[in-house]
Amino acid sequence: PHFGGCWERLVRSVKQILCKFNLPRLPSDEVLQSTLAEVEMIINSRPLTYVPLNDEMDMPITPNHLLLGSSDGTKRSVPFDDSPAAVSATWRTTQRNADIFWKRWVADYLPTLTRRSKWFQSVRPIKEGDVVIIVDANLPRNTWPKGRVLAVVRSGDGQVRRATVQTANGILERPATKLAVLDVKPMEDEESGKVSDVTKDCEG
Repeated sequence: PHFGGCWERLVRSVKQILCKFNLPRLPSDEVLQSTLAEVEMIINSRPLTYVPLNDEMDMPITPNHLLLGSSDGTKRSVPFDDSPAAVSATWRTTQRNADIFWKRWVADYLPTLTRRSKWFQSVRPIKEGDVVIIVDANLPRNTWPKGRVLAVVRSGDGQVRRATVQTANGILERPATKLAVLDVKPMEDEESGKVSDVTKDCEG
């Protein structure tokens, strides 16, 4: 696939390592599938977020957390119960886990989108046309609005401090620190210049 440098690099690394294996020239399907399953587990255990130095801190999120629910893929064996009470309890547990994940995701991932030169090396400032997420801690998880920057307001030092954002529900003005730029390009109506239906669909 094109424009998939992240996973293409992983595939290349896996292939290079497999080439150094002492596998038979024509391994059986069982051997190959079992080996690749173990390799998959190793690759998907890599951290996606900050790795804490203190063991008491929460462990970093890995691909296996998203796929299997834990870094090493282990799951507790629980009896199946489809009674209304059990289904309700399962739903509540799922919602609680989703809330926990959302808080971790915001704490670990959001700072990588909102970095500014005050703390990090110089990065491209917010500009007109950027697609952004509007950070709002008062909204429920996964409901932060998305939109397109219409205009920016600069301070005396030339830094972008505020921006006007077009969302599906109207035009808002927010501080630059509350805007997380997404690595996507908006599709505009060539005649009106308004946010396209594709951008509006982001609102869910």
